[in-house]
Amino acid sequence: MSGGSEESRTTGHRQRLRDRFIENGIQAFNDTEILEILLSFGTPRKDCKLEARSLLKSFGSLAAVLDAESSQLQKTKGVGPKNGFAIEFIKSIANRYLQKRIQAKNYLSSSAEVVDYLSHSMKGLPVEIFKVIYLDSSHAIIDSETVAEGTVNINNVYTREIIKRALKRNAVALIVAHNHPSGSLTPSAQDQHLTRSLALACIMMQMRLLDHIIIGDGHYSFADQGILTEINTWCNSITSDQL
Repeated sequence: MSGGSEESRTTGHRQRLRDRFIENGIQAFNDTEILEILLSFGTPRKDCKLEARSLLKSFGSLAAVLDAESSQLQKTKGVGPKNGFAIEFIKSIANRYLQKRIQAKNYLSSSAEVVDYLSHSMKGLPVEIFKVIYLDSSHAIIDSETVAEGTVNINNVYTREIIKRALKRNAVALIVAHNHPSGSLTPSAQDQHLTRSLALACIMMQMRLLDHIIIGDGHYSFADQGILTEINTWCNSITSDQL
């Protein structure tokens, strides 16, 4: 006796997953089930369990699958352009949500949300990018943007352009961040030099650099490590000598 068509079994299985989410939330799902649902947005009439398991086996984790480009995902048997699009689209929505969530919030009371946003948008990227977050006089977040892509150093992150963009937004404080594709959280000599140059430029324009955050396997904060305080002290001594 037949147990019903494959499509009807798939439909019933999906409905049970939806019911479980409504009742218990995302914590009731394992990574395979989460990925299965994401893939189903691209192919709603197809059972995606095997593809979900294959992706997790190939990439090692749900985070790695979400960080992968559509072309990489499609190397897994059964995963096509529609599935890849669905995963990339969901990740982009999450990134937009996290970005909008931090706007108009005070950084000093929402720094964890800022790190969440930066980690989501920058971790796992194959190249370095440099982001700037602009803040007003009460340290409420005005806006954020990517200002450089490629190897991040003093040669391709133009301090004058960052200050110009900050002034256009009437910002009085900045948070800058870049990622290390290698995952390392150790600041390089270039990272130190860049932070010092930006901090000095901010002081000269009566602004303040609140933090420089490195995103890798976790995050590194120049402010939390006390390095930015030392740099600002050095910058203040330089500017005082010039007055």
